[in-house]
Amino acid sequence: MGVFRQAILSLLAIFLLSLSWQAFGSPSSSSGSFIRCLLSHSQPCHPISRAIYTPNNSSYSSVLQSYIRNLRFNTSTTHKPFLILTALHESHIQAAVLCAQKHNLQMKIRSGGHDYEGVSYVSQVAFFILDMFNLRSIHIDVGSETAWVQAGATLGEVYYRIAEKSKKHGFPASVCPTVGVGGHFGGGGYGNLMRKYGLSVDNIVDAKLVDVNGRLLDRKSMGEDLFWAIRGGGAASFGVIVSYKIRLVRVPETVTVFRVAKTLEENATDIVHRWQTVADKLDNNLFIRLFLDVVNIGTHGKKTGRATFLALFLGDSKKLVSVMSKSFPEMGLKKSDCNETTWLQSVLFWTNFPLSTADDVLLRRIPQTLTYLKRKSDYVKEPISKEGLEVIWKRLIELNALNAVILIFNPYGGRMGEIPAEETPFPHRAGNLAKIQYVVNWNEAGKDVTDYYINLTRKLYRYMTPFVSKNPREAYFNYKDLDLGINHNGKKSHRQGRVYGIKYFKGNFKRLVKIKTKVDPGNFFRNEQSIPTLPYSRK
Repeated sequence: MGVFRQAILSLLAIFLLSLSWQAFGSPSSSSGSFIRCLLSHSQPCHPISRAIYTPNNSSYSSVLQSYIRNLRFNTSTTHKPFLILTALHESHIQAAVLCAQKHNLQMKIRSGGHDYEGVSYVSQVAFFILDMFNLRSIHIDVGSETAWVQAGATLGEVYYRIAEKSKKHGFPASVCPTVGVGGHFGGGGYGNLMRKYGLSVDNIVDAKLVDVNGRLLDRKSMGEDLFWAIRGGGAASFGVIVSYKIRLVRVPETVTVFRVAKTLEENATDIVHRWQTVADKLDNNLFIRLFLDVVNIGTHGKKTGRATFLALFLGDSKKLVSVMSKSFPEMGLKKSDCNETTWLQSVLFWTNFPLSTADDVLLRRIPQTLTYLKRKSDYVKEPISKEGLEVIWKRLIELNALNAVILIFNPYGGRMGEIPAEETPFPHRAGNLAKIQYVVNWNEAGKDVTDYYINLTRKLYRYMTPFVSKNPREAYFNYKDLDLGINHNGKKSHRQGRVYGIKYFKGNFKRLVKIKTKVDPGNFFRNEQSIPTLPYSRK
């Protein structure tokens, strides 16, 4: 009776889903067969019909919008997927991969939706989303100091679950708790533990992946080449990551954080210049991020530059003040500037929550604020002179009519300078003083407004050319920037894949292309900046 009931339910699902698809309009002649293909792969214990959302489904819009983190891609004119598959089981991923290939449909893979250019949920051709947010189990093994984490988990969930088991362990990854594990780890993953422990990918010891043939592979069965590629090379170019096995790192029960701001009138230029010469050489337990922005002073709207120093120290405040007084006395850090807390609470501090906020706020999957945004990135090899800093301040003040532009410098050194550039696809190791993120946020909709703010970002990026890496001008893959590979006339470069590939991966790009060509010769796993197959062909 159970088998008969399942057959009836499957037939009903096919009928209802077909109706909803017809109401929306077919993206291709084979679209009607796509749902039937998915349902034909459904397992009795894990029915796939419950994971399928078409535009005629009342929950379609909420499912689509719930993981859009850049409002630029949440408009009425944004191209929408013809179907969302919210995988509930590994078999659903396998069905999606096999059926999409059979019917020549583009699949976008979304975990947390924080990709800056929306490439995990937007396309200019007919596409569907394989959404991973339901696959977010986290299994901590304190004894072996490891954890298995599914791709749909957020970093906040990972941190919280680690802390539930141990107050002496953490993991090096972003301080943004709503970022999804899949995309973050797949592109490298960094945070304020990187000078002590390196990147997220430097602490991944195994993975489970569904490949282009629908096989579920682990490190042993996928081989070391593919395992190398998915740890920082853009995992979505090679398959669908189901989960990663991570190595937990040790953190003290007491850590210290501080946030100190200095304006130009408070000697910010000299302090920033000094930060450049020491930030990558400080005690590896100390990470000091630098923000440069513009603020209004007085009652007449006068603008001035501001440098804000945000820090995490793996130790108590007494030791931190001692380290700073010896290595960076120019800041004048006092014990009263410092806050002793737990490592878990330090994440909240860095995310602008007040200290003493309940830890379980990290389980929220929606960011505190949503905005329209554009991002770019650069790497700094040599300290910028004081004269150069004065030029940057001038440009920031010129561009910041609406106080929308911020530069964020993340210091290198420590463990980042010890790991060879070829160890993982992420190549930006020794020789870098800092990484810059260009941040522009705005709250108004409309093409003209969007163009204005994007142009601000591009102008600042051009102004920074003399101060950053060259040949190539490097960029961080997880700070996706679709401008890379575009000519000055706005058209795509003839070898666009190579242009952005070299910027993101430098010498590791060639190896990534070879691996991609071997494991996915038909270039099924692709997006606007995926790893191409030889000879850099694009579908």
